Amino acid sequence: MIKIIKTNKERGAALLLYIILIFSIILIIGAGLTSLTLNSLNITNNKIESIKSYYTAEAGIEDSLLRLNNEMQFSTLNTLIIDNNSATTEISDLIGGSRTITSEGNADDKVRKLSVNYSITTSEISFFYGAQAGDGGITMGNNSVIEGNVFSNGNVSGGGTITNTVTVANNGNGISGVEVGDNAYVYSCSDADIEGTLYYVSDGVIDNCDYGSIVDLGPEEIKPEAMPISPEQIINWKNEASSGGTFSGDYTVSGGESVSLGPIKITGNLIVNISAILNVTGLIYVEGDILINNNVVLKLDSGFGSQSGIIINDGKISVQNGAAVQGSGEDNSFLMLLSTNNSIDPGSPAINVRNNAAAAIFYASNGMINLNNNINIREATGYKLALSNNAVVSYDSGLANANFSSGPGGSWQVENWKEIE
Repeated sequence: MIKIIKTNKERGAALLLYIILIFSIILIIGAGLTSLTLNSLNITNNKIESIKSYYTAEAGIEDSLLRLNNEMQFSTLNTLIIDNNSATTEISDLIGGSRTITSEGNADDKVRKLSVNYSITTSEISFFYGAQAGDGGITMGNNSVIEGNVFSNGNVSGGGTITNTVTVANNGNGISGVEVGDNAYVYSCSDADIEGTLYYVSDGVIDNCDYGSIVDLGPEEIKPEAMPISPEQIINWKNEASSGGTFSGDYTVSGGESVSLGPIKITGNLIVNISAILNVTGLIYVEGDILINNNVVLKLDSGFGSQSGIIINDGKISVQNGAAVQGSGEDNSFLMLLSTNNSIDPGSPAINVRNNAAAAIFYASNGMINLNNNINIREATGYKLALSNNAVVSYDSGLANANFSSGPGGSWQVENWKEIE
C-alpha cells in the first residue's frame, strides 16, 4: 500500500484556493444584494416622486377651483410651482354649464395627470306633457292648439285641437268639443272628434263623439297626477335666489335698457319696461308682481349653456304684447316663469300672457294661466289653463329631462375627480 504524504506547501495552496472560493461566493452574494437594494431604492424613490407628482397635480386642480369659485382672475393655461415640482393646469371654456379642469403634475420627470368637472348645480324636472292642469281643467278657444300630450285632473273643453293623446282623470270629468289627433282616456266624452282610440270608464257617458275605435276600461277611475314641481323644490329655489342678495322695493328696468340680473331676491315688484332686455344670470325670486311690457326680451345668460333657468314670484305675472321669453340660445335650454299665486279669476289670473308673445314655460300649480291670442309657448302647467283663439302650446321633447340651475352666478359642484394618465 502506497501512502501519499502532503507537503505544507500543498496544504497552503488548497487553503488559499478554499479562501478565494469563499470570498468569491461572498462577493457574488454581496453584489446581488447591493443590486437588489439599489433597485429597491430606485423603485421607492420613483414611487415617492410619483406620489409627489400626483399631489402636485391635485394642488393644481385645487388652485384652479379656488380661482373659479371665488371669481378670481385665471388663465386657461397656468403653471404652478411647488418645491421644484410643477403642475400645468388647463381650464376649458364653459360648455353646457360645465368646465373641465386638467392638471399635469411633474416631479423629477415623473408625470401624473388628473381631471375634474366643475358644473353648475342643477335640479332635473320632467315635463311630459305639452299642457298639464289640476282640478281646474283646460278650456280651449277656436283654432287653439296644444302640440303634444295633455293631462288634466279636470275637464278639457272648447274648440281647440290636441295633436297627441289626452288623459282626463277622476270620474265625472271628460272632454267636450275638442279634436284629438291620437287617443283619449276619459270618463266621459261629448261632441269630440278622436282620430285614435277612445278609452272610457264603464259608467261614463259617450255622447256624439267620433272615434277610430273604442275600448271600455272597466269601472276603475283614471288616477289624477301630481304637479311636476314639489313645494319643497320651490322653497329651495327661493333660498338659492336669496343667497345672491336682496333688493328692497320695486326693481325697474327702464325702456330700451339692457340689464343682467340674478341670483337675487326682490321684495317688491319686478317691472321690465318697453323694449328693454333683461339678461337672467341666476335665479330671481320676486315677492310681488312681475310685469313684462311690450316687446321686452327676457332671456337666460349664455353661461347657462344647455341648462334652464327660473324666475319665481308670489304675486301675479303679466307678459304683454310681443314680449319674448327665451333660453340661453342652446338646445334644451328654457326659461320658466313660475308663480305661486292662487288666483283663478279669468280677469286677473296668476299668469296672463298677452297677444303675440313667444316664450318657453309657464307654471302656476295653484292658479290660472291665461294664454291669449296668437302666442306660441313650449309648455304650460297650472291649476287651470285657458287658451284663447289661435294660441299655440308647442311641446319640446327636451322638457322631458330639463335641468334647471341657479345659473353661472349660483352654486357649483365638483364631479368626476379622476386620474387620466
